[in-house]
Amino acid sequence: MVVLSADGKGIVMRADALRPETAKAAQRASPKLKTRLSRGEKPNRKRIAEVGAVYEITPAPRTPEDVLSSTAQKTLPAPKAKRKWLTASVIEDAAAVVADVFDEAERRDGDHQRTWVALVDGNNHQIDRITKEAKARKANVTILIDLIHVLEYLWGAAWCFFKEGDPAAEAWVHDKAIAVLEGNAGIVAAAIRRKATRLGLDTDTRAKADRAADYLHNKRPYLDYPTALKNGWPIATGVIEGACRHLIKDRMDITGARWGLQGAEAILKLRALRNNGDFPAYWDYHLAQERHRNHNSHYADGVIPRAA
Repeated sequence: MVVLSADGKGIVMRADALRPETAKAAQRASPKLKTRLSRGEKPNRKRIAEVGAVYEITPAPRTPEDVLSSTAQKTLPAPKAKRKWLTASVIEDAAAVVADVFDEAERRDGDHQRTWVALVDGNNHQIDRITKEAKARKANVTILIDLIHVLEYLWGAAWCFFKEGDPAAEAWVHDKAIAVLEGNAGIVAAAIRRKATRLGLDTDTRAKADRAADYLHNKRPYLDYPTALKNGWPIATGVIEGACRHLIKDRMDITGARWGLQGAEAILKLRALRNNGDFPAYWDYHLAQERHRNHNSHYADGVIPRAA
């Protein structure tokens, strides 16, 4: 089967390389302190780089208990990614990167004979772009939301009900995660709201519980974990998260770095080429184009360079 994924990661940019909205926000900002930001203030120095990944797996059916068991207790391995292909851009938007991801998927399976799964973190724009791209290409793509993001929402809700560090919170999250994996996200959302109401929590105290309930309710179409586990599909976005770290954070998030637009784009493209194993072919092409530009183009235009 073929797996598609997309995500974004911020890069600290020079002022002239920011997107217009971010640049305006930076101009409007009036920090309380001169030498550092106060709590809640944003530097408005980052531009999102869109990252896409395509890879293949051999299906590995699991149960909800298999997914949530500790590493030492796991009896069935999770699906392993093979033939990973990455792309990234700080210039192109999410629509262009998602289109590149679909181009690569179709290169591997032009007749759409294999199962296609798209893993996302719940970003509505990404879901919208994947849905539109799949419709335009007449490709049947199942969209799944990363389980890790779901767990983070459940943990946020748990701290509305339990004191920090209470082991009961861990048991509560485990039970609710099992229910979500069994296909009961709507029931879990309702249970979270009822618990917050029964405890008499005020609006501020129950905010993260309501946020988790809203998330589970609104994302139900993309939380079909029973089908995914039965068919052996992946349900976590580890590959794209790792790609964001490898392509961007490890090289471009170094202390004191401020990137220009063209320089950042070039570095991203080169790192993706190297990761995909395409750098030797690219370098041969680069040298051929340089030779043509510096030498062959003169003769093609009927111009014979004078001897020195």
